[in-house]
Amino acid sequence: MSEYNHITAPDKGGFQVRIVRNRKEYSRYFSNKLWGSRKKSLKAAVSWREQMLVLVGDVKPTPLANKSTGVMGVSKIVKYDKRRGSFSLFYSCHWRKNKKACTKQFYVGLANEVTADEDFHAFRTAVQFRKEYELFKEIGQENLFSPEKYKLWKTERFYR
Repeated sequence: MSEYNHITAPDKGGFQVRIVRNRKEYSRYFSNKLWGSRKKSLKAAVSWREQMLVLVGDVKPTPLANKSTGVMGVSKIVKYDKRRGSFSLFYSCHWRKNKKACTKQFYVGLANEVTADEDFHAFRTAVQFRKEYELFKEIGQENLFSPEKYKLWKTERFYR
């Protein structure tokens, strides 16, 4: 975490600290005049922020070290939602259409609630999506590839 996360300078007179957890806001303004100098008010703001993060339980995102799935064009992604304090799991496929990079994401669910079957189904669907694109590309018809058929991927099986 950066030393100045959650701290802003809304005006020249001081610093504002704002932390939101579970839809509840904790904030405080640190006046340069009240603290004696700009440097002292910033130090007080950093100190208060550190204390509040301990009290409200700071959830730090842990980045996924390796997003590779072993399949070219398919990545496993864990996204952190700061407002909700939760991680979401996605499989992401990359392809090109008319020389433009495109991405299709398969949202699996909240990372701590996803079952192994849901995770595996999303992975296999993403792999099938990418294979289908590669087949169209191989025959020179990649512009005919249609990702729309994968809209109902959670309830349909596109793989064997």
